[in-house]
This record gives sequence, structure tokens and C-alpha cells, in this order.
Amino acid sequence: MASIARGLSRRTNPYEPPCNHIITIALQSFILRTFSYNALSFHDHDPHHAFKPLNPPKTLKPRKNSQLKSPNEEIKKTADDNTDDQPLWSLDRKDKTPIHSPLPFDFKYSYSESNPNLTPIGFREKKFSPFGPGRIDRKWTGWYAAAPQQAKRNADTFRKHREEVLGDPLTEEEIAELVEKYGRSNCDRQINLGRGGVTHNMLDDIHNHWKRGEAIRIKCLGVPTIDMDNICFHLEDKTGGKIISRRTNILILYRGRHYDPKQRPVIPLMLWKPHEPIYPRLIKDVVDGLTSEETKEMRKRGLSTPPLTRLTKNGVYHRLVQKVRDAFTQNELVRIDCKGMETSDYKKIGSKLRDLVPCVLLLFKDEQIVIWRGKNYHTTKASSEPVSDVVTEGSNNSLLLLEAAHDADNNSVVT
Repeated sequence: MASIARGLSRRTNPYEPPCNHIITIALQSFILRTFSYNALSFHDHDPHHAFKPLNPPKTLKPRKNSQLKSPNEEIKKTADDNTDDQPLWSLDRKDKTPIHSPLPFDFKYSYSESNPNLTPIGFREKKFSPFGPGRIDRKWTGWYAAAPQQAKRNADTFRKHREEVLGDPLTEEEIAELVEKYGRSNCDRQINLGRGGVTHNMLDDIHNHWKRGEAIRIKCLGVPTIDMDNICFHLEDKTGGKIISRRTNILILYRGRHYDPKQRPVIPLMLWKPHEPIYPRLIKDVVDGLTSEETKEMRKRGLSTPPLTRLTKNGVYHRLVQKVRDAFTQNELVRIDCKGMETSDYKKIGSKLRDLVPCVLLLFKDEQIVIWRGKNYHTTKASSEPVSDVVTEGSNNSLLLLEAAHDADNNSVVT
């Protein structure tokens, strides 16, 4: 049809008057409107080309004013409906009683790395409880949560209950079986003890492992390994278990014959790590018993002496105390190389050596520790027998060989 319109619109004579051309244009528009209308009407009656909406819209009715709700009311209603679905770490303690724990000791971030004989002189933050505001019935003093008086009075009851749970001592065959099962390096029931030592949340992890196993393997690394006896004491005292095997830095903690996971103590978790308080300085400007010039000269000599040993990061330092004691029989100054270690780590090492050797701290400089044996040091202290690396309940030669085979993954540390 477009070709017919174009044919009609074509002028045969260029000298033809323009009125004929106007008539041709009108005829062309009439033909196009007629055929386009017929085409549309054909598609309207064809069921294949008809348009039908799937879900015809419903008639909208205006809502009354009583049905209108503000967004704030809807949000408030949703929050009230989900009060029971709040996470455990929610700080909203509305209409909730504080958690009560019958444990008779004060809650601290680290039990093995805190010295009860030292009192902090300040704090780096406000006294916000790391357990969350109002979550426990113990007041946070800035570095520990004191146990209630009633819990301290029940300390003897707690110890008696611990003895009942442990039951009769294990025989050598039972110990060997547990060491065979939990002493391997690929044991699933393992916890790594690092620079934080025996922390509060670790107690809950140990009880969680005791749900599915009689014992747990604990691998100790870092600064706490200087005093393994301290680690063993706090593990037994805070968990109520019994260490049945100790090989260098590998411990096996037994839960007891009559342990019931349903009667485990309530241990509220710390939600974050609190900042360490400020303690008095470890090193004085002038050492007691020396003058200012003698102190400076002693420090220069200490930096020039050859290092006794070099400590690696996250190593095992269980022989360090005995090495320092042996070195003091020959020299009055000892230097320890701590390159690559954190500043806080080798300062903690110096603090432990001061109490365990004992000795006098002279200098922390350039990742070096310089210590002095002091004027009143007696060589008889260094002649004491070193603590054996293997301590087992009912020790046996075959058992020691078995533990040594399972400790192949242990990394030695002090070179």
C-alpha cells in the first residue's frame, strides 16, 4: 500500500498546478489511515495477539486514619517480637538477671601471666567490664572481677567436689592408653596455649572438649613456657582436672573418672580482651647497691658480653632459667638476645627471670636483656637439680619412650 501511495503522490508533469498535488497528499493520508485501522482491528479480534493481564489490578480503596501506622511503630513492633532471638553477646540486659558462677576464684583475663603480688598503679582505660555491662554478678575492678564472699566460703566444697569427680588415681595401663590416644600431634582434642597463658575463655574451651573426650592435649608456646609448673598449677586449679602427662611443652589434662558434662561449672565468657593495667617500672635508674657510675659501667659491660642464648619468637623456653643459673656460676653478667620478638614479650621474660632465678634486671635495649646476679648471689642456688622435662603420674620407662615418640613435632627453642 505504501507503493500505491508513493505512485499517487508522484507528479507526472512538473508544470501541473499545485492544487492537484495537494489532492494527492490528502488521498495518501486517507489510504494509510484506512489500512492501519483495519490491521489493528484484525489483531484485536485475533486471540493469539490479544493482550490480557495475568493479575488484573484490584480496585484500590483508601485506608482509614486508624489503619495508618508510622514507620517508627512498625520498627518498634519488629524489635519487640525478636527479643528472644538476640545473640548471646547482646548488651541489652533488660529484664535479665546477671549470670552467677559458683567458682571460688577471681575472674582475670590471664591467670598464669598475672602476678598477684604486684598492684597496678594505673589503668589505660575506664573500668568497663569485659564481660559486658550487667552480665555477671561480679564487679570489675579494672584488672579482675572479684568473687563474691559466698563463693569464697565454698572453696572447700569446690575442692571436695573436684576430688570426687577425679575418683581413684589412674593405673599405668590407663595412662599409657590415654597418652597413646591424645598424645599424638594430629590429635583433634588440642588447645594451643600462647603468650596469654591460661586465659579465662580457655577454661570454657577445655570443658567443651571434655564433652566428647576424656582428656585434652595442650601445646604451650611462648613466654609462659619459662615456668611450666605455674601453667600446670593453674590448669588443675581452675579446671578441676589432672595433668597425667607432661613432656617438655606438651601437657595432657584428664577430666576425671566421674566427670558429667551436664554438671560443668558456669563460666561466663569475656567479650573482649581488656587492656593491661600499668605496673611499676621493672628497671630502676640506679640499681640498689650500686652508684650511678657503677650502674652505667655495668650496663655497658653487659651489652658487650657475648649472648648466652638467642630466643626465637613463640618458642619453648623451659630450660632458660637453669641456663641462666649455670651462667651465673662463671659470670656476674648475662645477656640474652631476643631479636625478632615483641617488646612486651621479652620484658615479660625479664620479669619472670627476676623472680625465678633470682637476679637483677639492668637493661632492655635493642631487643637485648641484660641481667646481673647481684652482690648476695650464692652459687649453691645454681647447683640445684634441674626439673625433669617428663613428669607423669605413675611414671614408667616404657611410658616415657612412648611420650617421646609422640612428641616429634615439638620445636626446641633456646639455641
